[in-house]
Amino acid sequence: MKNLLRNFIIVNILFFTTCIFAQQDEMQERPVETEFSRLYKPENPEAVLILFGGFPETAENIENGFPITESALENNVAVSYLNYNRKLWLEESDKSQLANNIKEMINTNDLPSDKIYFGGMSSGGNIALLIGNYLSQNAEYDLSPSGVFVIDSPVDIAALYRIAEQNIERNFSQASVGESSFMLNYFKPQLGNPDEEIEPYEKRAPFTFETKNAQNLENLKNTKLRFYTEPDKTWWKENMGIDYEQMNAFHLKRLSNYLTSQDFKKIEYITTEDKGYRANGERNPHSWSIVDKEDLLQWMLEE
Repeated sequence: MKNLLRNFIIVNILFFTTCIFAQQDEMQERPVETEFSRLYKPENPEAVLILFGGFPETAENIENGFPITESALENNVAVSYLNYNRKLWLEESDKSQLANNIKEMINTNDLPSDKIYFGGMSSGGNIALLIGNYLSQNAEYDLSPSGVFVIDSPVDIAALYRIAEQNIERNFSQASVGESSFMLNYFKPQLGNPDEEIEPYEKRAPFTFETKNAQNLENLKNTKLRFYTEPDKTWWKENMGIDYEQMNAFHLKRLSNYLTSQDFKKIEYITTEDKGYRANGERNPHSWSIVDKEDLLQWMLEE
């Protein structure tokens, strides 16, 4: 009888202990959802990863395309997937508002402000660079990033305008023409034609190659920067009808070379092969999947 009672007590202790740990794990993996972001926070965060999606991507889309949550939490890294999209650049008012939103998220959730990393896919990479530069410039926010990475981003928006014109003239496919027409309609009323006036583009882009202008990155000179891309020339030619010089990879390489020539010490231009796949398995080199998540976390946590 005593043995039965003892075994009953042990089984119940193990059961309740397992339930407690399971509840703790569930609480850690349950995100804090706001209109601004979807945040996952480990018990003792050592760093924060803030992610911007491509032009139409929501926080849910980013997490589906870049499921880094589990690995991040295991490494005591908080992850914030942002509902901040449909922008290729930031106006000054956008920068201050976004900085305040990030500041509120950091403070409200008691996250570390001394090890923040921004990353973004496509247009989201432009935003990551621009807000990173802004926060490095404005010390009052106390949110200077430790690093910024971009994934196949169109950093030279004047070049993007001209590529859109070329795509329409080439008329390779209905999809290509439709996307390029959207781009021109997006640029023209806001920035005009770069052939007529380049200054509006220089003021807003991370980089303008033709005038060697990277004024919106100059405060990141001592910040770790990574430029990810998968320059699959065959895929882009067959699916979009474009050559290497029209690819984001080409312009990211130009930016990497230019910043290196300007004594930026922590630049990495990272190319991959056959890593680009969408969450549904569709082959596309313009995808979150080209980033090695474990290597990224190691890069973030190294001194």
